[in-house]
Amino acid sequence: MSKIPFDLTTWNRKEHFHHYLNTVSCRYGMTVNLDITLLRAALKKRNYKLYPAVIHLLSRCVNQHKEFRMTLDQDDQLYYFDLLNPSYTIFHTDDETFSSTWTQYDPSFPAFYQNYLDDMQQYGNNHGMLARSPREDCFDISCLPWATFTEFHLDLPDARRFLLPIFTFGKYFEQDGKILLPLSVQVHHAVCDGFHLCRFVNECQQLADQCEAWL
Repeated sequence: MSKIPFDLTTWNRKEHFHHYLNTVSCRYGMTVNLDITLLRAALKKRNYKLYPAVIHLLSRCVNQHKEFRMTLDQDDQLYYFDLLNPSYTIFHTDDETFSSTWTQYDPSFPAFYQNYLDDMQQYGNNHGMLARSPREDCFDISCLPWATFTEFHLDLPDARRFLLPIFTFGKYFEQDGKILLPLSVQVHHAVCDGFHLCRFVNECQQLADQCEAWL
């Protein structure tokens, strides 16, 4: 893991960054229905689970763009991670609580899937909020597999300093012959404009459609 200093002086968004960080601190979100018809069929054919596949898909897109990997240090200096790993939630049916853990990202899905299985075997039964010691170079994913939704809102009390994205997806459903997965993406306006967010969700859809190439 490396944090690389980001040169604000040459950034064409430096005015936007300072405005949405210091003047009008602003996080915002978008909820979309991701078409996973092809992805779900391809996963079933290979006997892969959906949850780690969606985690990997999001990780691939996050690691393609710096604006989804930016962070502030204690002195409010802007950095970006050279690579981020997914931190995600595990639900425990025995006591109806959840724990957070993470898995080392690998651009190869089969390698990542094996990392995920190994981590589930080692940490999956650990209760408490943290099933595994956290790392700084992670972004957050949570899943609500019990319901679909058209909007999802997070209230972060210290939103000004938290620049990394947060993802939440829900229960998939069928509509007009398609399998759709509600996906909520929360970002900070200081580093991510609407253009960047729309590009991200469009790339997620492209990856879902092109799943045969990376599964």
